[in-house]
Amino acid sequence: MAYFHDFVKFFKERSYYRNQLYQKAVDEAIAEACKRAEKSGISKEGGLNWAKDHFLPEGYVKLLPKLLTPAEMDSAPLLNGPMSSTQPTLKRKNKMLLQSSENSANDQDFSEQRKMALEKVQDGVIGLDQLCLCCGSLGVACEHPLFAGGICSVCEENYREYFYLLDEGGASCYCCVCSGGKEVLLCDNTNCCRCFCTSCLELFIGQEAAKKEMKKCPWICFLCIENDTHGLLKRKENGHQNLQKFMNNEKSALNFEILSLPKTIPPSQRKPIKVLSLFDGISTGLIALHEIGMKVDCYYACEIDHEAICVSEVRFPAEVKHVGDVTEITDKVLTEWGPFDLVIGGSPCNDLSIVNPARKGIWSDKGSGKLFFEFVRILRSCQLLSASCNKPFFWLFENVVYMDRASKQTISHFLQKSPVVLDAKYVSPAHRPRCFWGNLPGMNRPMVASGHHRLNLQECLEPGRCAQTQKLRTITTNLNSVSKRCVASGGNKEVSVLSNPVVLHPGNQLDTLWITEIERVFGFPDHYTDVRNMSRAARLRVLGKAWSVPVIKHLFAPLKDFFSCPE
Repeated sequence: MAYFHDFVKFFKERSYYRNQLYQKAVDEAIAEACKRAEKSGISKEGGLNWAKDHFLPEGYVKLLPKLLTPAEMDSAPLLNGPMSSTQPTLKRKNKMLLQSSENSANDQDFSEQRKMALEKVQDGVIGLDQLCLCCGSLGVACEHPLFAGGICSVCEENYREYFYLLDEGGASCYCCVCSGGKEVLLCDNTNCCRCFCTSCLELFIGQEAAKKEMKKCPWICFLCIENDTHGLLKRKENGHQNLQKFMNNEKSALNFEILSLPKTIPPSQRKPIKVLSLFDGISTGLIALHEIGMKVDCYYACEIDHEAICVSEVRFPAEVKHVGDVTEITDKVLTEWGPFDLVIGGSPCNDLSIVNPARKGIWSDKGSGKLFFEFVRILRSCQLLSASCNKPFFWLFENVVYMDRASKQTISHFLQKSPVVLDAKYVSPAHRPRCFWGNLPGMNRPMVASGHHRLNLQECLEPGRCAQTQKLRTITTNLNSVSKRCVASGGNKEVSVLSNPVVLHPGNQLDTLWITEIERVFGFPDHYTDVRNMSRAARLRVLGKAWSVPVIKHLFAPLKDFFSCPE
């Protein structure tokens, strides 16, 4: 109900008009609110405007659910009742479970379409490969990556967009069959983050399948158990490999040779990940791995900036192993440390960015642009070491979007990959477009904001402070990107103007962003850079060079199919 209490804060208008599942969920929730407020004859658009207006004049209290009587609680279905400790985790995607046939009409029509299509499959009228497993339509655009069946063009886009969306605990938010689901069962296998919705279980396996599966403890999902056929749900033999091909179906890859994709590893054989981070900064990669629930075996960091080293040493004293300058790393030490599973890095952008008029470019011996070739050298050595051990190997390289065309083509040529441009504005309150090169699965899938993302600046501010803008410009190491500056306004009078303005109450005085608030904008924990009496300017310098944590989490999410998770 918190989502109704402050609907405007949690409502994502972009997702509402882009994603059918999100739109349907919002429409159903507002329909239930209309029923409880006894409002009839209101259109979808009218209901949405009513919600944006804080549900006035009825107000939030009118929407609270009525308490069930003891008799109603005893007769309630199992899926809506309290969960016992012996049942697998049941996660509800909607805060309210809609039981009324009027309010869940869209969902019933959708389920009925799938049910009718599956009945034709059982009767032999059509084949399972002619059916979209997600919506039940017969206009199949491609094969389903994990199970026997197809996916239509609309569901294909949704599946690719939402499959790797993880919650705060590192578990999948949506069913791996239909990429939807109001209620989902989470696999109890530690190294598996997949879930199945109760609707798919009942449609593909049997009417009572969901209740039967919930009684199993522990519950192991249909991707982890040996048996590959359960009713009409038939797991493909090479499903995980198909999934990687499905996610990597990108047009940009056609410019270069398409290399073989790493083979996924069964959950029982997955091990902790070994990481080499070049130009590590403040260990953003390690934070992202922790937040998506991955177990890190070791994390080697190459960094020469003393301030950045101080931050990571204090925050990860036993986990991060600092190994100095990238130019001093040899094949011999890489053999001793490796083989690595993941190599990440982003070389300095000062001499590559077109914003710098004095840039020296990527080929100059006097600038920092040449450090890109150190990344290439180390990457090639790590690839050879990993290939000799027959292990899956991944890498990621990042740099600025605003570089000259020749430099970008040079980087793409040496890495044999075209860049994917991702902007943090879709998952954070700040613009931060960056180019990413790599072989991580599904790098070009759209970024999708979830409930735990801070999307507006107001969500990052301390109590009593009011933001004058929802999205910030790119925050850099330059103090001017977040500090005050004076301009003439009306004769000789000067007023204070901010590049990233915040109003401070009381008094409506303009103030700059505090460093803790900037840390929240980047996705770091509060006071993450507050170490060893570092000044505000020093903390801003290390943050201005850092990656956006939500973006890196988005890129790293598919790695959960290859490496183990903490117990």
